[in-house]
Amino acid sequence: METTRTRYTGDLRTEMTHVRSGSVIITDAPVDNKGRGEYFSPTDLLASALGSCIFTIMGIAAREHGFSIEGSSCAITKIMAEKPRRISEIKIEFDLTANEYTAKQKVILEHCVKTCPVALSLNESVFQNVSLRFR
Repeated sequence: METTRTRYTGDLRTEMTHVRSGSVIITDAPVDNKGRGEYFSPTDLLASALGSCIFTIMGIAAREHGFSIEGSSCAITKIMAEKPRRISEIKIEFDLTANEYTAKQKVILEHCVKTCPVALSLNESVFQNVSLRFR
């Protein structure tokens, strides 16, 4: 079964529909690449997917080990390179100060950074600069 159905709507914009849920994401080309930048760009989504994937794996690990990461957040910065135009670095700063964690729980969360499927799928030329801030 297909995952997503994508339609080009014109003016450097796409509309992606998640087949199973029907939810829709619209993308625009970024302003620095001839677009309007009114929605996420495809490269924004890729960078955001890394943060979301790490959080998902953290959430699974926390659930399995009987603790919570609720209330946590992260700031994601995508850095582009030219020739060829590509993402050269994804910087993610996780703020995990909403909860207190034991030393063992911190190790578990730190392990999640490099083991999420998106992190493992990215080319090695994309530097994954990820930091975790605890209380």
